[in-house]
Amino acid sequence: MTRIKKAFFAIFILVFIIFIASFLTGIIGHGFGDKIGVVEIEGVIADGKDAMEDIVKFKEDDGIRGVIVRINSPGGSVGPSQEIYQELKKLAAKKKVYISASSVCASGGYYIASAGEKIFANPSTITGSIGVIMEQVVAEELLKKIGIQPNTIKSGKFKDVGSPFRKMQDDERAYFQQILDSIHEQFIKDVAEGRKMPVEQAKKLSDGRVYTGSQAKELGLVDGIGTFYDTVDDMKKALGIKGKPVLVYGKRPFSFLKWLISSATETIIKHYNSAPVHYNNYKFMPNF
Repeated sequence: MTRIKKAFFAIFILVFIIFIASFLTGIIGHGFGDKIGVVEIEGVIADGKDAMEDIVKFKEDDGIRGVIVRINSPGGSVGPSQEIYQELKKLAAKKKVYISASSVCASGGYYIASAGEKIFANPSTITGSIGVIMEQVVAEELLKKIGIQPNTIKSGKFKDVGSPFRKMQDDERAYFQQILDSIHEQFIKDVAEGRKMPVEQAKKLSDGRVYTGSQAKELGLVDGIGTFYDTVDDMKKALGIKGKPVLVYGKRPFSFLKWLISSATETIIKHYNSAPVHYNNYKFMPNF
């Protein structure tokens, strides 16, 4: 047998072993004991597809008695954050949904968390940042210095609003401010509904500032101080589960890029944790 054939054979055997191990783990995990689903939301929220698939799967699985959403995110795009929130609300109508906040659960991350019946955070968890942001980089003066002149053809007055090639006009700024204010009102309303607090009270807490987990507990933004396993224990008691529950995790492939971005994000936030936590994509769009 040649070296290449031996290598392919070894890879085949390894893949086969991994497949069998995964299959047996699934059989054991899904066959015995009371089950609690775990949805993990990690890093900047740019696409809610994976999280929503996990949520829908657990909603339709009668063997899953409750779901814990583990969040370690500074927020992200408005649309995906709201999509995940809406699917969690549907899930919460059928089963218990608890939130476990890790090092960061802010902005869009907190938006999602507000759909849970209970939110647990660590004392130093960075949370809150209930606000919306839209940022623009203007390169107009730089282009003039290097002799580049952009040429834009448009069919509507506001079609190129936010272009990096020119400064924003007052009426354009007012136009975007209305959009952000509308999205902010949606954020405040959903937080107030989820936390069962008056809208005016939620509004006072929604100026974009961040809170520690301990501060958020005092303000009513979280229910308890505790780890992920404290959250599991609390749900176990609420569901009347005897013995150790089986934790069923949503299965998603590891992404090196996602891990790298998440690690960098966490480092930046820890360094600048006195400022409102916000993250922006490379598009001129509103973000939580």
